[in-house]
Amino acid sequence: MKYLYYLYQICIALPLFLVLTLLTALTTIIGSLIGGAHFWGYYPGKIWSQLTCYLLLIPVHVTGREKLHRHTSYVFTPNHQGAFDIFLIYGFLGRNFKWMMKKSLRKIPFVGKACESAGHIFVDRSNPKSMIRMIRQAEASLTNGVSLVVFPEGTRSKTGRLGAFKRGAFQLADDLQLPVVPVTINGSFDILPPKGKWIHRHRLTMTIHDPIPPKGKGPENVQATMAEAYAAVESGL
Repeated sequence: MKYLYYLYQICIALPLFLVLTLLTALTTIIGSLIGGAHFWGYYPGKIWSQLTCYLLLIPVHVTGREKLHRHTSYVFTPNHQGAFDIFLIYGFLGRNFKWMMKKSLRKIPFVGKACESAGHIFVDRSNPKSMIRMIRQAEASLTNGVSLVVFPEGTRSKTGRLGAFKRGAFQLADDLQLPVVPVTINGSFDILPPKGKWIHRHRLTMTIHDPIPPKGKGPENVQATMAEAYAAVESGL
C-alpha cells in the first residue's frame, strides 16, 4: 500500500500540484493587480492548500475556531513542524491573514512574486530599517479582522520538538496592541521530515488556543506574552 501511494505521488499528485501552484500564483498576481489584494492574496492560496491536502489524501482536523472574533485582527503564533504547516494554516485556519516570511522566499519563481502581490510581509532581520517598514506595513494591513501569521521558532523543527521562540512576533503584537493566538500543529513532521523525499499519509491537526490580549505595553508585556504562548503551544503537542 505504501508503494502504491508513492507511485500515486509521482504520477498523479505531483504533476497536479505543480499545475495548481502555477495557476494559484498567476491568479494571485493578476487578481492583486486588478484590485483587492486582501481577497486575491488569501482565497486562491486557501483553495490551493485545501486541494493539496485532499489531493494527497491527508486528513485534517481543526479545533478552537469558535474562540476567534470575526472582526478582530490577531497575531497567530503556530509551532513549525514542517512544510505542511503552510497548507494546514492557509487552508484551514479560517481567517484572512498575511504571512510574515523571510526575505529570501521572494526569490522563488512565481510564488515569491505572488506573495509580494498579495501583501505578505517580507522580513530582512539584518536590516533595522526593514523592521521599521515591516511594522508600518503590518499596521496598515491588519485591520477589519485581517490577521498575521508568524512562526515564532523562526525555522522548521529538525526533530519535531518545539524550539525556543524568538520575540519578533510578540514585539510586533505589543507595538500594535493586538492579541496573540497560540496555535499547536501536530502531524506535519510525520508527513514530510526535513530530509524526507517522500510524503507519508498522516493526520494533520491544528489546535487554536485562547487569544492572549495585551496586558500592557513594553518589554515586560512582550516577555509575559511570549512565555504564555509557548506554554499554550507546548500543551497541545
